[in-house]
Amino acid sequence: MSAADPAAIAGWEAHPPRMGFFTDTSVCIGCKACEVACKEWNNVPEDGLAWLGLSYDNTGSLGASTWRHVAFIEQPQAGQDHGIRWLMSSDVCKHCTSAACLEVCPTGSLIRTEFGTVVVQQDICNGCGYCVSACPFGVIDRREEDGRVWKCTLCYDRLKDDLTPACAKACPTESIQFGPLLELRTRAEQRVDSLQAQGETGARLYGADPSDGVGGTGAFFLLLDDPEVYGLPPKPASTTRDLPSMWKSAAMAALSLTAGVAAAFLGRRR
Repeated sequence: MSAADPAAIAGWEAHPPRMGFFTDTSVCIGCKACEVACKEWNNVPEDGLAWLGLSYDNTGSLGASTWRHVAFIEQPQAGQDHGIRWLMSSDVCKHCTSAACLEVCPTGSLIRTEFGTVVVQQDICNGCGYCVSACPFGVIDRREEDGRVWKCTLCYDRLKDDLTPACAKACPTESIQFGPLLELRTRAEQRVDSLQAQGETGARLYGADPSDGVGGTGAFFLLLDDPEVYGLPPKPASTTRDLPSMWKSAAMAALSLTAGVAAAFLGRRR
């Protein structure tokens, strides 16, 4: 059992291969078909009618009512007067290998599915918000109407029926690709090599490295620039990574305190 098999670690003895998303931003056209398909299939409330004044980005960021968010980034085109390069990326929950949100949930609302994805069970979510602050990507959010948290489920109900998630199904350019995670990583590496050979030197993968701070992600990206340009942390890390050492230190401190109190009590009796 390896860290790359989170379903097995979660107790799924017999399970399908880990499934995920590979989002190739180099072919995203910003059509927002993924946002619409996600909302329609999952009955996610409308939240993008307000004009934010941020290019064509009408949703702003991921949230409880935006499970897919298409970011529009305008950059001056190098070597061209008044030239603009558009970078577009459909962001989503990363379904981390080391999922801090799941680890801090006190009710068991957040679970690891047999597909290796992370899902919120709204019927037992108490709205404590621990997962909101634990997520290193700022993905999870609470709805003001009921206080519970919501996020992408990678269309868990569709996966159980052997169907493609709604966003990937609707993507007209195959910017969002769905399948077994290991196969997607191989395909993504080949795509990066192809783009770099064509002169796109900034092409790189984000979230595909199992040795990163979250153990690699179940939804990873091909980017054409630094992660910060897309609003992604350059070096994501699990917010619970220091918990084992903290608990060990706390236990040692408690033992030392207990020993000190016992010694003082015995000394007084003598």
